[in-house]
Amino acid sequence: MADLRLVLVTPEKTLFDRPVASIRVPMFDGSAGIYPGRAPLVGRLGIGELKLNGTDGKSESYFIDGGFIQIKGGQVSVLTNAAMPVAGISRAAAAKELANAKSEKPGTAADIASQAKKLERARKLVSMATVD
Repeated sequence: MADLRLVLVTPEKTLFDRPVASIRVPMFDGSAGIYPGRAPLVGRLGIGELKLNGTDGKSESYFIDGGFIQIKGGQVSVLTNAAMPVAGISRAAAAKELANAKSEKPGTAADIASQAKKLERARKLVSMATVD
């Protein structure tokens, strides 16, 4: 079986670069599962959970905030605005972010689009939060 290597990059740093058994990523229009031997792909990511299954059988989940994915050969590059381990997402902080997004009063079409993105992000964070 072919190898699969995941590189997760934010504007600040490369979070990791290591072999994995499989990956599931949120796309802007659904989700995609990636296994070794996958056809090449360039796509736009959505907001949500990136789940990887390690070569050791353990799984890890990360919240990612949009971006792009490129699959070429055995290399999967995920370029995202922000990423954080799901295990570190606070329910209280996520609920506060949702309340703040709901309280905004958009005035223009651009403000409405911005608020919609903030609401989507906050709702995903709330649904994924694991820390009290």
